[in-house]
Amino acid sequence: MRSPDIRPAARSLTALIAAVALLVPAAGHQGKPTGSAIAITLPQREGSLKFAVIGDSGTGGRQQYEIGARMAEAHALFPFELVLMMGDNLYGSERPRDFEQKFERPYKPLLDAKVKFYAALGNHDDREQRLYKLFNMGGELYYSFKAPRQDVRFFALDSTYPDRRQLEWVERELKNAGEDWKIAFFHHPLYSSGGRHGPSEDLRKVLEPLFLKYNVSAVFAGHEHFYERIKPQKGIFYMTSGGAAKLREGNIRPNSPITAKGFDDDNHFVLMEIDEDEMFFQAISRQGATVDSGSFQRRQPETTSSGPVGR
Repeated sequence: MRSPDIRPAARSLTALIAAVALLVPAAGHQGKPTGSAIAITLPQREGSLKFAVIGDSGTGGRQQYEIGARMAEAHALFPFELVLMMGDNLYGSERPRDFEQKFERPYKPLLDAKVKFYAALGNHDDREQRLYKLFNMGGELYYSFKAPRQDVRFFALDSTYPDRRQLEWVERELKNAGEDWKIAFFHHPLYSSGGRHGPSEDLRKVLEPLFLKYNVSAVFAGHEHFYERIKPQKGIFYMTSGGAAKLREGNIRPNSPITAKGFDDDNHFVLMEIDEDEMFFQAISRQGATVDSGSFQRRQPETTSSGPVGR
């Protein structure tokens, strides 16, 4: 009698173990977690605001799950409270099971740890995402919220449809905001060295004057499937983070005069920390390597000269 072929079952078991491993953060609270290549360079000051930035994340593919696992490892060392999402939160269909596969499962350890995700909409996103509870949009296409600590207010915009009503809302919100830090995030970058898309110049013409007038310090975007830190533009810090699941390898134009640091070799996410008038950043690849880090000072109403210091 022939023995049954157990190879298919063994392969299935191996795949299951590998999938579970992606969702379980490694142990440890200082230095590197067991089995992780991540080393946190941020200062981790008491009372600081700790958060993460991801963009173009919703594929449901292997890269998204691996970035989710790296984020869980980072959270074990650097307990960030919230995640800003730069749009394209779900590619393709948006059925209930798609929200599970393309968001809830990849970030389950973070959601279980009560980390809150705040989404902006991208050009691939259905506008009904604003009703999805875990995106914390409050049913609005654009919204603002005060951070849980430090004097920070975030402004999530819908850059795909920047109509007059939204622009009037942006000006009113910025004008009435009394926080020291004003940070905007949305999908389409105002400045970019990407060969595929490049900068959204029409959007820049209408948004940047408001950002300058009302003292916005930092602007985060996605859309380009890579990481790019822009040299300070009129005193504002710009960063593109659109590689949390998709990657457009080799797409950053070489020798771009506006690029302070670019990374288009692998997927990534970014950790941020704000303490008083300084923001620290650390961009981390899918392999756990630090690909950029540094800090910059909050813009002051009377000056636009402060810029980041990379390290």
